Amino acid sequence: MQIVLTIVGKDKVGIIAKVSSLLAENNVNILSINQTILEGYFTMVMLADMEKATVSLRELQQILQKKGEEIGVEIKAQHEDIFHAMHRI
Repeated sequence: MQIVLTIVGKDKVGIIAKVSSLLAENNVNILSINQTILEGYFTMVMLADMEKATVSLRELQQILQKKGEEIGVEIKAQHEDIFHAMHRI
């Protein structure tokens, strides 16, 4: 299963490292990353594969939410199909 992660918050050192380390700890493979800084705000969209993950999507969402609170960013993770359905015009 592929998921889409969105990360948004005030830019600071280590956001990518902390999020990618958390994914690696849970055996979630990062397939693609697109990130930018917009007027001091960090924005990133990641596509990841959970095929070999050691946690469920629900568990990962909770872990990511906690990590986001710790580092001061909002992290959302959703099934790729849900993401596409929500953003289809």
